[in-house]
Amino acid sequence: MAEFIKIYEENPNPKAVRKVVDVLRDGGLVIYPTDTVYGLGCDITNSRALERLARIKGVKLEKANWSFICADLSNLSDYARQLDTPTFKILKRALPGPYTFILPGSSNLPKDFKRKKTVGIRVPDNAIAHALVSELGRPIVSTSIRDEDDVIEYTTDPELIYEKWENLVDVVVDGGYGDNVASTVIDLSGYEPEVIREGKGDLSILN
Repeated sequence: MAEFIKIYEENPNPKAVRKVVDVLRDGGLVIYPTDTVYGLGCDITNSRALERLARIKGVKLEKANWSFICADLSNLSDYARQLDTPTFKILKRALPGPYTFILPGSSNLPKDFKRKKTVGIRVPDNAIAHALVSELGRPIVSTSIRDEDDVIEYTTDPELIYEKWENLVDVVVDGGYGDNVASTVIDLSGYEPEVIREGKGDLSILN
């Protein structure tokens, strides 16, 4: 059964953050808040955790399109190929923020992602997500917590999330109510930026 750990966004408790990160390092699955909807994620380097995430989501690991949640843009070159100046300017303008950017994958990707031509990069504007990724020292591979309900696409209440997921994951972080609008997804891997999904992020960053 999952642990339910309260962390306040105004001032994330380092001890609680370390507790969650220890679970990630140990191959656990964690549900945590972002600047959009709650995310379900694991350590990018842990194959066992990635396989488990794929099983829960009902996809094959090699076909999964998940986001890499990063603390900032400093280690982007580990996961994305050399970016041109206009692309980098868009990233600098938009991040941290409610965007997922699809970028051409680099040859340094961890082994489970080696065959990926593109990767989705997120740098959420949320202190809890930032603290978790910074403490882990590498990205959290993440996917949104979707709801089967036709009316509510995303559950925003962490207690309801816990009720639904307590037997599937190892930790649910209670970071307060989440948002119910997903990130804006923009593909920057081609010649021109292409909006794949309009979400919470404003498109004016492309101008």
